[in-house]
Amino acid sequence: MAEIFPFPALRYNPEKVNLADVVTQPYDKITPEMQDRYYRASPYNLVRIILGRPQGEETAENNRYTQAANYLKSWQKEGILRQDPPSIYAYSQHFAVPGTLQKVERRSFIAAGKLHDYPEKVIYRHEQTLAKPKSDRLNLLRATHAHFGQIFMLYSDPAQTIDSLLFEEQHEWQEVTEENGVLHRLRRVDDPATLNIVSTEMADRKLIIADGHHRYETALNFKTELGASECHCLRKNAEKVMMTFVNMDSPGLVILPTHRVVFGLRQFDPASFLDSARQVYELSDVGSLNAQETIRKLREAGTAGIAFVAATRGGRFLFRARPSSFEKIPSEFPLRQRQLDVVHLHSLLLEQVLGITRQQITEQRHVRYLRSAEEALQSVQSDSDVNVALLMNPVSIEQVREIAFAGEVLPQKSTDFYPKLLSGLTIFSLEEAMGNRR
Repeated sequence: MAEIFPFPALRYNPEKVNLADVVTQPYDKITPEMQDRYYRASPYNLVRIILGRPQGEETAENNRYTQAANYLKSWQKEGILRQDPPSIYAYSQHFAVPGTLQKVERRSFIAAGKLHDYPEKVIYRHEQTLAKPKSDRLNLLRATHAHFGQIFMLYSDPAQTIDSLLFEEQHEWQEVTEENGVLHRLRRVDDPATLNIVSTEMADRKLIIADGHHRYETALNFKTELGASECHCLRKNAEKVMMTFVNMDSPGLVILPTHRVVFGLRQFDPASFLDSARQVYELSDVGSLNAQETIRKLREAGTAGIAFVAATRGGRFLFRARPSSFEKIPSEFPLRQRQLDVVHLHSLLLEQVLGITRQQITEQRHVRYLRSAEEALQSVQSDSDVNVALLMNPVSIEQVREIAFAGEVLPQKSTDFYPKLLSGLTIFSLEEAMGNRR
């Protein structure tokens, strides 16, 4: 099913730059403050390419995308980026799970993967996408002919065959610790026998996109756009995209919850909200527990069914779904999705109890998303525009797998795979791959 290939990655030259100064979080996780910090860190920081600031008035000939292409070419000429022979890359991340003392290693490998349209049933999505991010990424890909971040792909390997082959500690690893305290380790693998085993092992796997839906669909669009391009080599290389493959059966796979903060509802009244919610949920007061204790109580409740915590300035309450509530979920949601907290919360609590339309939710006009439960709870007290904070349990990998392989999708912001994959560890230049083929 899945086809993977070694590729001649462009990588930062450690003799020219400090890796920690030039790699970044994924483009869609970079805040304006992070962008400022990346710009200050190094003139060769990847942010100048993946999320650059326009230099002067933008025109068709001179804009952030053409400037990104110029940076890519000049950094290659200066030796800041240099090209490896065709390889795959063993990649691990060592981290503490946020909100706990648990330390984890997530193992994976980076390779070029063949693109497949979703109807081919080789690669499955689990979330919807939006048009604007895809347009932005397509413009960058058109200008640079390169992929700078990996698509986070899940595959199943209960026997851990591939990980046991790639992760032998006697090898030398390149290491970098990023701003969240995550240690990233990378090593190049070009042994023909190893490459053949990994390729063969992956051949019967189906893949689920964990993160990178927009970039994956951008790559599909770019491949289609080239169509009958006269440049056969470019067209062939555009049939692949850089992917990081993570075993979904690995103990190092962590999915965090994404909490919701509702704001800007002018007629919101905490007492009326709770009264309306009681028609659908059983409520119990959790008092003044701190964020960690509140999450622990929520996690315990979640083992028995749908549960989340709602916090207003009037108090904090644990919500448990009544059996009759499932009948109120719109019929467009299949039975397996009605068992998900996130579907329950969006279709019943946000839309029906609070009256926030689906379009408003999509446009984030009254809902924003936070990883930190403590930050969400504090916002209720510190921000007068905030109406209610909604704390959630994470979606399980079993739920993601079942829904994705059924050809269904979850609401946006349903999953938060932690940590994110760094951008800039490897770069897949379609043009450099062409040169390597000759």
